Order: sequence, then C-alpha cells, then structure tokens
Amino acid sequence: MYELIKICDKSYYINSPAKIGLYLNGNDEVYLVDSGNDKDAGRKIRQHLEKNNWRLKAILNTHSNADHIGGNKYLQSQTGCKIYAPGIDCDFTRHPLLEPSFLYGGFPPKDLRHKFLMAQESDAEYLTAEALPEGMTILPLPGHFFDMVGFRDANDVVYLADSLSSKETLDKYQITFIYDIAAYLNTLENVKGLDAALYVPAHAETTDNIAPLAQINIDKVNEIAEKILLFCKEPLCFEHILQKLFQSYDLTMNFDQYVLVGSTVRSYLSWLKDTGKVCINFENALPLWCSI
Repeated sequence: MYELIKICDKSYYINSPAKIGLYLNGNDEVYLVDSGNDKDAGRKIRQHLEKNNWRLKAILNTHSNADHIGGNKYLQSQTGCKIYAPGIDCDFTRHPLLEPSFLYGGFPPKDLRHKFLMAQESDAEYLTAEALPEGMTILPLPGHFFDMVGFRDANDVVYLADSLSSKETLDKYQITFIYDIAAYLNTLENVKGLDAALYVPAHAETTDNIAPLAQINIDKVNEIAEKILLFCKEPLCFEHILQKLFQSYDLTMNFDQYVLVGSTVRSYLSWLKDTGKVCINFENALPLWCSI
C-alpha cells in the first residue's frame, strides 16, 4: 500500500485506499491529485517526495470527502504547498464539520465526528484553471459530491476521483454514496464517452477502457431505483424504505452507514419525485412515499 506507480513520463499515482494522482511538472515540482485519508497518508506521500527530491507545489482536491483531503493539513504544514478545491467542496475543505453535519442533517453527535467523515481543516483556495500546471485540464464530475472534478494531464491520463466504483465494491456495499442522482448518471454517461490513454479511478483499478465499468455503475443505480419503486407500491416512511433496502441487500447498519446510505436514499427519493415516479403524502404527521 502507498506504492508509487509510474504510468508514463511525468504521470504517477500512489496506490492507496483512494488513489492519489501525482504529476511531475518540470524536474522537481509536483502536483498531487488528492492527499489520502489522514496524517499518516500525508507522511507516506512526503516520504516519496523526499526520496525523489521533489517539491510539492500544490494539492488539487477533486472533492472534499475526508478520504481525499485527509493529508492536506499535514502536507501543507510540512511543505507550505497550496491547496485547491472546487466550488462548494472548497468550503467543506476549509470547514470539515460541514460534512458530518450535512450527512446527519443537524449538528452531528461525537459518533460521527471522526476522521472517516471529518478531516482536519486546511487552508484551501477555490480551484481555477490558472492553478493547474501547463497541459492539465479540469473535468467536471458532479453527482457523487457537490462540485467534484477530475483532471486530465498532459500525458492524456485522466484522474476520475469517485465518479465510479469497482464491481467488487458494488458487490460488497451495493449502495455507494451519491449526492445528486441525475448529475451522477449524466457524469457516468460522459465518462463512458471519454477518450484517454489511461483512466485512474480513486476506487477501482486503472484501465485503458473505462466504458464497461461506467455501465456497471449505471446499471446499479437503476437497480436500486427500481427496488425503491417496488417497495413504495405501498406508502412507506423513509426509515422503512431504508430498512427494506438494508434487508434486501443483507447489509449491516451502523451509525456511519445510516447517515451515508440514508443520505443517498434521500437523494434517490428526490430524483424519483422530480421525475414524477413517486409522490409524498403527509398522514398523521408522518411523511409517506408512494410510487405513482
């Protein structure tokens, strides 16, 4: 784990739970795509930098989930590097308490204020094209999180962040976190149509053909939506829909999964309501979802 893998010329990635891109700009100046999940990840990244006599110029965060920004604070304090993050995700990077608050829907209890859901805050700036090294471009990848992006570097390597999951991950967890279902499906269709030398997803193996995996992710989204519509043939409150999904997929619920999957299921219900497939009625002070 945390091996430095050379792709070609100046393009690398660090093989970690959420892959970290590394682009060598010139002889010694490095740009990272994300920073890992915590201070220990930051230390391992720094060891690679020191071993190769590289200087960290900037961290380009794809989005603000804790497993992608967890090394920010350590690396910034050690190197003085700049940190850039896109749109709303920049605010979450500056104020990480926003993430568990958003997921829980209120002030989060201590059970949710941990490094898996809440990184240490870092001094991030808004990502713009001017922050990138020559030859690198931003790829908008909304859906999984608010303003998530990926990057295409000068060697035609595309870093895809959390825009899709491996088949193994989908088989194990079934319901992966999605903030905006419509935007996520649109992103997956766009990813299917990308042409690049190599794709580096954060949570799947690198590949030169991303379309089949994108389709697997699309199929899983549609499968979950169909399950929800089936359950809602009888009016159900949200908690019962969530319970049925966990039972259907034989998933184990804990507090983290309750807020992560729960937030995702609410996003499915929003999408299904906006597309005219479910409605919500209020009976005896209880909101009930029903298929149309």
